[in-house]
Amino acid sequence: MIPVKPKDTTDGARAEALAASFLQRHGLRVIEHNFRVRGGEIDLICRDGNSLVFVEVRLRTHREFGGASASISPAKRRRLILAARHYLVRQPDAICRFDCVLMDGLTEANIEWLRNAFSADDM
Repeated sequence: MIPVKPKDTTDGARAEALAASFLQRHGLRVIEHNFRVRGGEIDLICRDGNSLVFVEVRLRTHREFGGASASISPAKRRRLILAARHYLVRQPDAICRFDCVLMDGLTEANIEWLRNAFSADDM
């Protein structure tokens, strides 16, 4: 049995900062970090033209259990969608999408950006 290592908040914060910088260089504007509501959290909220983009940042330094993309379970997607719905109360007519920034290390070379990674309709 492999012991579960608690999430290193330092690495998590560095991953989110790296993702924000990467997305800004690709034309998105970060408007909020770590939006939290009871039952959910969104790492980054960005603007891409007229669209709001809710971004989940996942860092996995080991590929056991499927790597970063496998860690975005249906339960995680439900929590992201819940938080997005709370955010959208402020802007009910906004066009939005869910993106994921996946990293297998803390360098830009390790970033995989999945646009429209999932939809609220998928749940």
